[in-house]
Amino acid sequence: MASIISISGPIVNVGLEGETVRIQDVVYVGDAGLTGEVIQRDRQSALVQVYEETEGLKIGEKVRFTGEMLSALLGPGLLGSIYDGIQRPLKLVGTQMQKGLKLDPLDREEAWDFIPSVEVGQKLQAGEQIGVVSGADRFEYRILVPPGKNGTVRSVVKKGEYRLDDTLVELENGEKISMLQRWPVRMARPFKERVSSGKPMITGQRIIDFLFPISEGGSASIPGGFGTGKTILQQTLAKWSDADIIVYIGCGERGNEMTEVLQEFPQLEDPKTGKRLIERTVLIANTSDMPVSAREASIYMGLTIAEYFRDMGYTVALMADSTSRWAEAMRELSGRMNELPAEEGFPSYLASRIASVYERAGAVKTLGGGVGALTMIGAVSPPGGDFSEPVTRYTQRFTSVFWALDKELANARFYPSINHLQSHSAYARSVKPWWETISPHWETLRIWLIELLQKDEKLQRIVKLLGTEALPEDQKLTLFMADLIKEFFLQQNAFDAIDMYASPQKQVAMVEALNALYRQWEHCYEAKGIPVTLLKEQGTVQELLLARQGVRNEELEWFDSWNERMEAEYETLLLEFGEVS
Repeated sequence: MASIISISGPIVNVGLEGETVRIQDVVYVGDAGLTGEVIQRDRQSALVQVYEETEGLKIGEKVRFTGEMLSALLGPGLLGSIYDGIQRPLKLVGTQMQKGLKLDPLDREEAWDFIPSVEVGQKLQAGEQIGVVSGADRFEYRILVPPGKNGTVRSVVKKGEYRLDDTLVELENGEKISMLQRWPVRMARPFKERVSSGKPMITGQRIIDFLFPISEGGSASIPGGFGTGKTILQQTLAKWSDADIIVYIGCGERGNEMTEVLQEFPQLEDPKTGKRLIERTVLIANTSDMPVSAREASIYMGLTIAEYFRDMGYTVALMADSTSRWAEAMRELSGRMNELPAEEGFPSYLASRIASVYERAGAVKTLGGGVGALTMIGAVSPPGGDFSEPVTRYTQRFTSVFWALDKELANARFYPSINHLQSHSAYARSVKPWWETISPHWETLRIWLIELLQKDEKLQRIVKLLGTEALPEDQKLTLFMADLIKEFFLQQNAFDAIDMYASPQKQVAMVEALNALYRQWEHCYEAKGIPVTLLKEQGTVQELLLARQGVRNEELEWFDSWNERMEAEYETLLLEFGEVS
């Protein structure tokens, strides 16, 4: 039997002694049976990364090879669960597990109501639905033919309660289908083809939805230094995004941050259903004090679970916080394997690994013929907020949306602290038709906002040198309107009952109000030369600022009445200014 030759932290060198071993096979290491995975091998030995703490392991202890790849167990019961990086349920034992403990990710004894949708003699292909598992207070799981299986139905059970392992459908070729599937986490689940969604994933965050949108099935990165609000932003997106399923991965973050997530998520009310948010969420927690190799596996575990729900035809949002810790885990493992380091000590395959992870996001036509989408949003924690470091740079290359968090904005308590000059989105064109169903002027308004904010940035350089008074009145107008846009539209309070979520309709109404006000300012200045300081002091301007936290999403008629008052007020100002002059 194979035995341990040497130990270097989580990397164990195993003498094979004639064993047949494949790369990515799961092994049980030592007397305690620690779970590990083969990552390298030659004729006489294999390197194993162990997913548990290796303190106490001794050279010569036996190693057992399973012949199976590290896989996720997929089936009803996933939602509402909290797992570690290799899918051990943390609800049962907490974060400090006994070494070598083997736990089933799902409760195989629980009975589920199954409603079949196939009949004897029907031909089935991989990915087709054989029935649903649901209940009065349960999410509807669509039970599918696993990839690689197909045939004609020989028998099917009647509607009733069944356990996860029970055979539901038997095919004439002898294949049996239950509620459970197993899938290797490092292999992407198959689909027919990629499709263009054309629909944005609405988050309720104005700067994201309106200026830098992400489409369903898109990929985005949130880079930001310490204290810029990455975790809060991801939790906000998890709560308010219109995805059907949320998969939240805490990868290498501090224990106190994950504790907040684990305590708050089960208590949060789901704005979509009115139930608890955890009921449509899967949490994967791998804190910084847990084994580094399991941290590296946690991203793949989360992706596989997300793909499982995508294949059912659902839209899934995957939040990874943070991919920098995942990359650091790769760097540590690579160093212990004596691989030649590349930039900043990261392995030379860092870029390809990052690309392969984000490649698994997308909107697809499933094997069963439906359409599902997996949207991936990864937080990046560049040391010192340096966006030129390798993980941030490669992530920016392989994601289509870049929400750059700014330390100065965060210090000024401006949230979300997304820098509108450094951020970008490649999905604006693809989601344009959807937004134009809300407002045919969406693209015009979006371009107006971006261009005005860019002009403001150039003017700010002059202001820092010479002061505001050195500017001509038309440039002051731009400067004051940009300030109004930032305060009224870009800034958003995640803890205010009204401001925490803005519907697409409210977002359009807010920008239309700003644009109308700006045109009114231009008219007053051009017609009568009214100073901008006087224009911005009118009462309707203060009314508009208060509307951010005072007007609900269903009260949009307020903006129509405000517009009438605003036009009347400036018309009066024009008349009065004419008399004075």
